[in-house]
Formats: sequence, structure tokens, C-alpha cells
Amino acid sequence: MTTKRIEIVQDILNVNDQIAEETNALLHSKHIFSLNIMASPGAGKTSLILKTLQALPPDMRAAVLEGDTAPVTIDAEKVHGIGVPAIQINTGGDCHLNANLVKKGIQALDLDNLDFIIVENVGNLICPAAWKLGTDMNMVIASIPEGDDKPYKYPNIYRGIQALVLNKIDLKPYVDFNVPYFKEGITALNPNVEFFEVSSKTGEGIPAWAEWLRKKIESVA
Repeated sequence: MTTKRIEIVQDILNVNDQIAEETNALLHSKHIFSLNIMASPGAGKTSLILKTLQALPPDMRAAVLEGDTAPVTIDAEKVHGIGVPAIQINTGGDCHLNANLVKKGIQALDLDNLDFIIVENVGNLICPAAWKLGTDMNMVIASIPEGDDKPYKYPNIYRGIQALVLNKIDLKPYVDFNVPYFKEGITALNPNVEFFEVSSKTGEGIPAWAEWLRKKIESVA
């Protein structure tokens, strides 16, 4: 019984990975860069997305896919509010997006008029790590209030990312957060990860992060 269950899970993941590859090929054919953002609930995914979109050049055309476990449109409405197309994806209670859901979301976008797609994954530090979506880059947003031990408790999600954004650094004076200890945990898992410290509230660090991302987006143009 155990062996059959493992085979089924492997089949599902193999199909998912195939769809992800097809999605990535489609986006590259349209010269679109894509980014999968993962984080725990409350880390500031949407607020960072809004700040990032506002910091990028105005002629850089973006869209956002908003993943959520419930059929709410709060985050999508915030993105629409700054004039950026957003598609809400309801996972039906699942704790992560998968490649097929992202594919359906992308089908609702005008790909001929986009340079950049952000996928905001479901707030979770475990499930999203196992599912490829077809994006060019994976990143994690951490935040000061979450504590500095997350890389040690949830290592898998940090292994496959290219960027780590530590958000809410304006709270460092008020929270016992050891940044060197946190960084050591990240680099032990992923020595080549790019690390950014930002505050979505004050804007500190946002220009450096947005400039690095701009270069990544233009690399597929």
C-alpha cells in the first residue's frame, strides 16, 4: 500500500513538472520573466509586491497571479488599485499553488503586452517548496517579527530559491532578531542566494531590490 501511494505522488509531481516546463517555454517565447514569491502568512508579500511594482520603471509591463486558499479578492484588488492586472487563483483549500493552476491563470492574461509576471504563492513555508510552477525564479520573503530561526525549522523552502528578501527591517529596534544568525542559516542551505533587507513600510532597501530585479526581467527581453 505504501509503495502504491509513493508511485501516485511521483506521477502527480511528474505531470506537474511537465506543465511547469511548458509554461516556462511559453513565457520565454513571449520574452516574459516570471517570479514565484513564497512566504509565511503576514510576512508582507502583497505589500512588497506593491512597493516593487511602483519602484520598477513605468514602462515595464507587469501582472500578478494571486494564490489563495479561499475565494477572496482582497490582495488582487490592492494590485488593481495601482493599475496592474491581477488574477485571483483559488486553490480550493490546498496549501500551495501548482503548475496547472498557474497555467490557467496565465491563460487569462494578455501575454503579448507583458514583460513580467509575479506569482504570489499561498502563505506557507512547507507545501510550496515541492511544487514547480514554471517561473524563472523562486524567492522567499521573510520578516523580522517571524523570528530568526525559520531557516533551521523549515529548510526545504530555502534550498531552491534565488533571492531572499528580509522585510520589515524597520522593526529591528523592537524585535530580538539576530540577522547574522539568520543569514548563516540561509547560506548554509543555499550559498548563492541573493539577500536583501527592506522595509515595505518606509521604503528602505526597495530601490536596490527593484534594480536587481529589473536586470533579471530585462535578461529575457
